[in-house]
Amino acid sequence: MTLETLIIISIGAFLGGFVNGLAGFGTALFALGWWLQVMPPAEAVGLCLAVAIISGLPGLRLIWKQIEPGLLARFVIPAMIGIPIGAYLLTVVNAQIMILMVAVFLIIYGGFYSLRSSLPQLQDERPKQDAAIGFAGGVLGGLAGLSGALPTIWLSMRGWPKGRTRGLLQPFNMIVLIGSVFGIAFQGGYNSGSLMALLWSLPATLLGVTLGILLYSRLSDSQFRRLLIALLFASGCILLGRVAPHFVSP
Repeated sequence: MTLETLIIISIGAFLGGFVNGLAGFGTALFALGWWLQVMPPAEAVGLCLAVAIISGLPGLRLIWKQIEPGLLARFVIPAMIGIPIGAYLLTVVNAQIMILMVAVFLIIYGGFYSLRSSLPQLQDERPKQDAAIGFAGGVLGGLAGLSGALPTIWLSMRGWPKGRTRGLLQPFNMIVLIGSVFGIAFQGGYNSGSLMALLWSLPATLLGVTLGILLYSRLSDSQFRRLLIALLFASGCILLGRVAPHFVSP
């Protein structure tokens, strides 16, 4: 690997680690664009999933006592059902159109609530809606690798303390990511090049995670919800930037 390649890998690793440490998700959205510049897509995606898991471990430890197994299962079990359905839909629908629709929705939602002085406050228990969101997240995960988009939107509306929100969002993403890594590894998606890139990315990833967690610890519950909404808007813009060239005629 050239020095330029290693620097780009480190930048992506730092940004992905930082946003994961700060919010509990978002590694792929903020790192993959850098890595696709210097790595084949399959290797870049495999690296992104592995780094997302590694960068999620310190945050998972941070909110371990706030994880509610019953609540988590309400999202994860339907998601596991939805993932293979999404993978099947990938063979019959245009994934780029689906990503475009998600990107536009994230931009509209994130932009709308970023400008509002008050946020939704859905405090009561809603198990049926939780399960539906988990299932839809699984479908989007299998279809386009966007399993966290809908759960993040839903949780940003709930008005929960930041620990409870992250105590659901982070392990949900981790479980889905671990399943994805096993799937890629089973298909031979990791090689010596991707493993070397993973080792090189670790220092920058851990530095980013540490700084992200330090900032997270200083946020109030309201500020954390605002952060989620801002990141949803940013994620929509990033996705739109990636998918738009597929719809522009040469």
